Amino acid sequence: MRSTRLTARGRAFASAGLTLVVGGLGLGLLDVTRLGCLLLVLLLITWLFARRRDRAIVVDRAVEPSVVTAGSRCAVSVGFTNNDRRRSRFGMAQENLDYTLGDPPRFLLPGMAPRERRVVRYTLQPRTRGEHRIGPIEVAIRDPFGLTRRNVTIQATDELLVLPRIVPLGSAHPPGAGAGQEGTTPAMVALHGEEDVSLRMYRDGDDLRKVHWPATAHRGELMVRQLDRPARRSCILLLDPRANAHVGQGDNSSFEWAVTALASIAVRMHELGYLIHLLTTESVSVGAHESHLPGEQIQLLLARARLGSDDDFAAVIAAAHDVVDTGALTVAVLGNDFVGIESDLGSLRRPGASALALQLTDERPAPDDSHSAPAPSLADFGWRVLRVPPGMPVDHAWATISGRDYVRVGAL
Repeated sequence: MRSTRLTARGRAFASAGLTLVVGGLGLGLLDVTRLGCLLLVLLLITWLFARRRDRAIVVDRAVEPSVVTAGSRCAVSVGFTNNDRRRSRFGMAQENLDYTLGDPPRFLLPGMAPRERRVVRYTLQPRTRGEHRIGPIEVAIRDPFGLTRRNVTIQATDELLVLPRIVPLGSAHPPGAGAGQEGTTPAMVALHGEEDVSLRMYRDGDDLRKVHWPATAHRGELMVRQLDRPARRSCILLLDPRANAHVGQGDNSSFEWAVTALASIAVRMHELGYLIHLLTTESVSVGAHESHLPGEQIQLLLARARLGSDDDFAAVIAAAHDVVDTGALTVAVLGNDFVGIESDLGSLRRPGASALALQLTDERPAPDDSHSAPAPSLADFGWRVLRVPPGMPVDHAWATISGRDYVRVGAL
């Protein structure tokens, strides 16, 4: 995109030229009229020259790293190459950024010989998670007389993905975590689709009485029966995306608190050895909720989390019912209202399993209330529910709902 306009000096030339021409004609002063015409002709030639001059500047950009955590720094290198057969002109370049990335950097672009390349580097420190666009670049070029200014937009953009902040949650364990770590148990606690393996390769020191000869003959490798299998607990992490259930804007919104909380809980669950299913609008749309996700993929999906509608949340709950099974811990971060869907949410908790809900609210608790009262609708299904007021730290909310003293009637 290109546009040419007169500078303040150019507008002054135009005004002076017109004044001299009109005044010279009115007073019969031929020399004054000629001077005015000279100014106008010079301005016209300069303007036509600026419009006809074709710019052939190519921009390439490198962002290192292209995926960062909110608050971390990344380095951006912007390369300018003159593909024209003529020398480029001096200009002022400005990088267009999302407003959440800060003020757009500006830098001088010197004249470059044909095929010459110049590199400019700057640093970004994004503080808001999500996908951010870097570019395009606008180059402002003035003619040698400073009468015209030409703005050239070079359509070269890149993406910067900012992961949510991770809040250390300390040593707090969710209910039932003590029995769900690695160990030996005669039963595997699993979700739908998890393969139940009872045979494995022979290892030095295995009891030969456990050799499974039919499988050994079939595979050509010594196989043994695995009677005591390592148990892994599973966890469902669910995010409420409804825009009408969240309050606030930007980094201070309840939705951003929910994303940060879920990302931090995911890290803690991985530390405890849990296998995780992530239930968000983004994970459901691509089918990622159907399998256990590594920590890196969970953070990438949460970085792209966006507000949605009631239908989006209904799809998330339906997908959660498809993967949850006996023994799975359920952790949900919910908005301030889920009237009408209590039954669908509550039934995610299976008998004998634990379910935790952090319900975000815009109401502050009474000064003498150490714990906010749980929502009775979900508590009736055996959930632990903590009403999270504005300003409560994520680690404090997790420690509260995970604590042994947070046991109420109707909740585990």
